Amino acid sequence: MKKIIKWIGYTLAFLFAVILIFLAANYKADIPVEKLEPTYFTQESRYTLVDGVNIHIRKRGSGAPVMLVHGSFASLHTWKGWEDELSKYFTTISLDLPGHGLTGPTSIENYTTDEYARLLFALADTMKLDTFYLAGNSMGGNVAWKMALRQPNRVKKLILVDAAGFWKITSDSTTKPTKRPFIFILLSIDAVGKVLSKITPYFLFKRNLQQVYGIKTKVKSETIDRYYELILREGNREATLNRLRNSGRDLQDSIPFIKIPTLILWGARDAWIPVEHAHRFHQAIEHSRLIIFDSAGHVPMEEIPDESVEAALSFLKE
Repeated sequence: MKKIIKWIGYTLAFLFAVILIFLAANYKADIPVEKLEPTYFTQESRYTLVDGVNIHIRKRGSGAPVMLVHGSFASLHTWKGWEDELSKYFTTISLDLPGHGLTGPTSIENYTTDEYARLLFALADTMKLDTFYLAGNSMGGNVAWKMALRQPNRVKKLILVDAAGFWKITSDSTTKPTKRPFIFILLSIDAVGKVLSKITPYFLFKRNLQQVYGIKTKVKSETIDRYYELILREGNREATLNRLRNSGRDLQDSIPFIKIPTLILWGARDAWIPVEHAHRFHQAIEHSRLIIFDSAGHVPMEEIPDESVEAALSFLKE
């Protein structure tokens, strides 16, 4: 019996040591924004102060403005493929939402989709944009359609790319919540979230990006590095935890009130927001059309930029 107890003690001690080594190896300090700017502050970048928030935006091209809104864990860089083409005909305006990219956290610590929608209209006011085209991916899609509901007279056309927003799925007389991606569930657990705000394994981000893409071999190492380094921007991890605890109001039942022309783009292999949601948006929004890309996942503008921007450009130029 003593040998067994001794063996159990050695085993527990070994496991504890392994955990400590793992935690120590994956501890990542926040990166000051000044160290990230040489890589991620581009020639077209600038900071614009809006309601006390210094927003990192990228403005390219000329013509009618098109605002591009990224999703969770992402940054304005997700739209580069679209910007390269759209900026030949339009003025593209992409930005890092608060708690993301170079913009980083805010003093009021409000990272809901409702606050993002309000802030983007304030940004449009600052830039003197009376009307504009609007595109959003994932969480950014949720922000975009909320903007279309809030001030439909200012949004000329709406593009939803694998957009979030249908949190409840109704079938006959039953309603059940949509299954959230594993990383969201993991971070919503307080204890785990606190650990991951300091212990942020690179392999976890790599795995999630591979899950987000329809064909995981398309994920480039520099793309993983970008997502990883920008989440380490000072304050972004804490902001992410804050955001996941309070994502904003559920306005799913208001989606049918969207009356502006809408293009819905979706990856058939989306593992985060299933393609079923594309059909629900299409059914709910009267003046909408739907295009599904067979080989893409959750971020078609990154995975298949040429094919997806061609659809967007055709819609915007009509």
